Amino acid sequence: MNTVRIPKVINFGENALGETEYPKNALIVTTVPPELSDKWIARMGIKDYMLYDQVKPEPSIDDVNAVISQFKDKDPSCLIGLGGGSSMDVVKYAAPEMKKEKILIPTTFGTGAEMTTYCVLKFDGKKKLLREDRFLADMAVVDSYFLEGTPQQVINNSVCDACAQATEGYDSKLGNDLTRTLCKQAFEILYDAIMNDKPENYPYGSMLSGMGFGNCSTTLGHALSYVFSNEGVPHGYSLSSCTTVAHKHNKSIFYDRFKEAMEKLGFDKLELKADVSEAADTVMTDRGHLDPNPIPISKDDVVKCLEDIKTGNL
Repeated sequence: MNTVRIPKVINFGENALGETEYPKNALIVTTVPPELSDKWIARMGIKDYMLYDQVKPEPSIDDVNAVISQFKDKDPSCLIGLGGGSSMDVVKYAAPEMKKEKILIPTTFGTGAEMTTYCVLKFDGKKKLLREDRFLADMAVVDSYFLEGTPQQVINNSVCDACAQATEGYDSKLGNDLTRTLCKQAFEILYDAIMNDKPENYPYGSMLSGMGFGNCSTTLGHALSYVFSNEGVPHGYSLSSCTTVAHKHNKSIFYDRFKEAMEKLGFDKLELKADVSEAADTVMTDRGHLDPNPIPISKDDVVKCLEDIKTGNL
């Protein structure tokens, strides 16, 4: 038997943000200052709400506990995660603890986090990836409105992430007919949007990608990317080369078009400061991404991939 989990309600498309009806006395959780959140909230048209805007980037369980302690007695009707992954992850964890429903509204597009059962928080200073059904949104609202004003490099990194997740998810051994359909359609939309300059379609492609890979997994490209992320390279940027090389190694059906899309986005060659052999050892510990890879991966394979990334042999 195969199982696919997605939010109960998904509102998407132009003006989904303003046309959605929000419960009264909702708690909006975000990371952004009032000059930005006020604009977003006005666009939502929500009138009766409470606001918590002190979530830190890369949040910890302390951020979750702060929300719970400050608002539990105020009995909000639901929690709304408005922002990037940080805001949504805090709401994913806090809402079930408070026995409240959750609405997730992404303002950046790449992770597809509003569609998944994944939650990333720090515990004792260490980032931990959690995956539980209780983290799934009751409602997701996806609107391209938030693209306006977003720096182009942030948009490029985000759409690269979405493309990597869709294509790696398609190749994953944990996939099924439905996840592969979602992942393939996601990449078709994203590829067309990149190559034909239609960024307004990025949010929809990212949404489908989240529905697909969120029910299977990503693979070798993501495993390779974390050694670059550890050196401060933005996640999406690292995937531009890492997933390209992974697709070449795996003989993925997406290799040529993925590489073409990354070239159109204009990503530079990656540099790796760490010793290649030591970096490969780190990659080999990432069984969560390597075990679902369509073919078995050895350390020699990883070394070859990292060398190709360093030399630009994509």
